[in-house]
Amino acid sequence: MLVEGKTVELKREYVDDIKKTAAAFANCDGGTIYIGIDDDGSVCGVPDADATMLRATNAIRDAIRPDVMMFVDCHYTDMDGKAVVTVSVQRGTARPYYLQGKGIRPEGVYVRQGASTVPASDAAILSMIRETSGDSYEAARSINQQLTFDYCSAFFKKRGLELGAGQMRTLRLIGEDETYTNLAFLLSEQCAHTIKLAVFEGSKKTVFKDRTELSGSLLEQLEAAFDYIDRYNRTRAEFQGLDRLESRDYPAAAVREALLNAVVHRDYAFSGSTLISIFDDRIEFVSIGGLVKGMSLDDIMLGVSVLRNQYLANVFYRLRLIEAYGTGILKINESYSDSAVKPSIEATSNAFKIILPNLNYVKESGKTGETVRPLTSGAKKKERAEAVVSLCRNNGFVARKDVEQALHISQATAILLLREMVADGLLVKKGTAKNLRYYLAEV
Repeated sequence: MLVEGKTVELKREYVDDIKKTAAAFANCDGGTIYIGIDDDGSVCGVPDADATMLRATNAIRDAIRPDVMMFVDCHYTDMDGKAVVTVSVQRGTARPYYLQGKGIRPEGVYVRQGASTVPASDAAILSMIRETSGDSYEAARSINQQLTFDYCSAFFKKRGLELGAGQMRTLRLIGEDETYTNLAFLLSEQCAHTIKLAVFEGSKKTVFKDRTELSGSLLEQLEAAFDYIDRYNRTRAEFQGLDRLESRDYPAAAVREALLNAVVHRDYAFSGSTLISIFDDRIEFVSIGGLVKGMSLDDIMLGVSVLRNQYLANVFYRLRLIEAYGTGILKINESYSDSAVKPSIEATSNAFKIILPNLNYVKESGKTGETVRPLTSGAKKKERAEAVVSLCRNNGFVARKDVEQALHISQATAILLLREMVADGLLVKKGTAKNLRYYLAEV
């Protein structure tokens, strides 16, 4: 006699809830639904086996997403002289399976708990998504499948591109199982990740002058964030003879690249906001997610790029928002090539910060600001260069870490200092990555 359990479900007759049980079996260890057997195990049979089989298979096919039918076998068998329909469901490979009308949330995703079919917890749903989708956040199925793309479609159209179903599959907004991916979620109006911008008085986070939080499609947030920063990117005018010379606080190209970097490279597996803070002397862009495993700040400064969100980057490339991978940091540095103050980068295991100094702040106030790094005035640069030359003479060569420790400067400052000394013909570099060494140039 059959007994209900984790892999066995008994039904006296066909009921609509069979689709929930089928989804639960596909999400767990598989199982069999017997239609025509009472809860106590007694065989009652079904009056029309063919009609019952048709109703069961149609319900499962129409109600469950992704398509689970390749893991379903439906037939009838004779038990005690009566027709019993058996629906066998194997564990699926595209979990979580969910009811189309409910979506990938507890009321739509079911699992087996003993002999019962119950809604899955949020943690169980995320675990199934990670298990079947791998480590890539953007390639995983979006929990929210009720997505709209009005802004995204308009943005594509403005740039002469279409965003139909075919393009969405090519760009990985729609996965192989015909469901929306997290990439689609990021570009939709329903995107839950935000950008927070704040303007502070002075150079510390004590007095707010203005603040805002941007939501919606990442493309909408990107445009709105650039416009917001642009409103606070003042133009300073001065006269040289009869000529009027104008300069903005921040190079537009540097702002653009720093903003794109914060949006494209952040880790969206975490729910915190991207933070942009505007001070009198600088702008800070802070995004969640440190350096990609295996990368160092040295690699980043040299233009090496390993993409955390390769499909999102590809979308931005198609939209001509980025020209090539790995050029953003180099463009930011080039924007400040003739300036006494330079941008800097800081990274921890979970965050990445780009600091753009205000080009006009020094001219107006005569100050450099405590957080503007590195200080590369002529005298300071000469002092540091002489110290590096002395290190080379004593040791035969220097590595970047030697310079950091001896001069008590940051990694980014050391990289820029060594790069400038190579460009000035004072040093030559040999080796790569961890074996990179700097030697005095032969005179």
